[in-house]
Amino acid sequence: MKRITGMLTIGIMVLIISTANVNAKTINEADTTLCDTLNYALMSSLREPVDKAIVEIYKNDINAPQGLRWDTTGAKILKIKQLYGVGGLYEITLRIKPFYRAHITYGVDEVVVNSNGELIRYKHLKTYPL
Repeated sequence: MKRITGMLTIGIMVLIISTANVNAKTINEADTTLCDTLNYALMSSLREPVDKAIVEIYKNDINAPQGLRWDTTGAKILKIKQLYGVGGLYEITLRIKPFYRAHITYGVDEVVVNSNGELIRYKHLKTYPL
C-alpha cells in the first residue's frame, strides 16, 4: 500500500511540475505591427458611415471632384470614447483626407462614428484648391 501511495504521489508531482502554462497568442497575419493592423481593421469596419459623411460634407461644394474617397492609410484615429463601460458602445473620432484620382487630397475632415457603425457627426476642416 505504501508503494502505491508513494508512486501516486511521485506521479502527481511529475504532472504538476511538467505542466506548462498555456497562454493564447494573437496571430497577426498582416504586413504591419499588431497595433497598426488593429487600427486599420477598425477604420475599415467603419467605411460605410465615413463614406456617408464624405457625401454629406461635399454635396454642396460645386468644386468638389466626382468620386471623392478615403483610405485607412491617410486617416487617423484621434479619440476613442467609451460611453457605457467596457464592451459597450464607443465613439470613434477620425481625421480623414478625402482624395480623388491618384490620391490628390481635396480636404480634411473630422468624422465621429460609433462602434455600431452609425454616423454621429462630422466637421469639415479644410479644402485644398484644385
